[in-house]
Amino acid sequence: MESSDPAGPAALFAPPFAVDEPAAQTLPYVFNTGHSGAVYPASFLAASRLDSLSLRRSEDAYVDRLFAPVVALGAPLLRANFPRAYLDVNREPFELDPRMFDGRLPPYANTRSMRVAGGLGTVPRVVADGQEIYPGRIAAAEAVARIEDLYKPYHRALRALIQRTARTFGHCFLIDCHSMPSTSLGRDEPKADVVLGDRYGTACAPELIDAFETQFREKGFRVVRNKPYAGGFITEHYGEPNLGRHALQIELNRALYMNETSLALTADAGDLVVALRSIIVAVAEETTGMQPLRMAAE
Repeated sequence: MESSDPAGPAALFAPPFAVDEPAAQTLPYVFNTGHSGAVYPASFLAASRLDSLSLRRSEDAYVDRLFAPVVALGAPLLRANFPRAYLDVNREPFELDPRMFDGRLPPYANTRSMRVAGGLGTVPRVVADGQEIYPGRIAAAEAVARIEDLYKPYHRALRALIQRTARTFGHCFLIDCHSMPSTSLGRDEPKADVVLGDRYGTACAPELIDAFETQFREKGFRVVRNKPYAGGFITEHYGEPNLGRHALQIELNRALYMNETSLALTADAGDLVVALRSIIVAVAEETTGMQPLRMAAE
């Protein structure tokens, strides 16, 4: 079963991703929304056993819009157009479930991670609520094509933004932006509006996560750290505080801004955009004056 165009997966999206650049980058920040893509090609829908609304339940819907004001503030925003159900850039490049594919996967594929076991590898087997995406197996070559055409160029673009920012400012703060279902917090979890993930203190200097937590709390949001989301591959891979490259994941509760059944924006979405802009301005004012070497030494 194939789900791509003969010209390759990238041809299905126009373009596969975009970098929204400020007129001039004045902040040492890069924002990323790798799960907000909402382009569902007809060939993908035809290959799936699910309808488009079910597929969209894996999507961090509208997160790119929520963080769009960062561009006018002076920071670039990288956003995917392809959907997470098609390809997940917050995974290792070849985190693949062999049960999904006909044909041999590359020998270096990671087929035994916890994420693969849950069906949420680089090419997902299920959507976020556990429904199988495909009625049968797809070709292993299809998975490799998605990774080569979409995943690798996306990460090259992200890496280039981080490197440019670090060269310009002496350090870089990568903010990986996500949303979470309101039901994702278990009964024993504190009810959170925001989950901040720094890989348990390893992905960024404490000043960065402290500043965001303080600002979110001052705006009345309920904040927890690292539970149940400590940050995925992007936070772990790009967070190198000793090199002055800091990564923080932000998860927003979807009930803050959308109807989780219909996926329609609610009237509260505008207020959340205003609040996020204010928070980012305050955090930027607090963190950009820090000495890069001191930040890197944390």
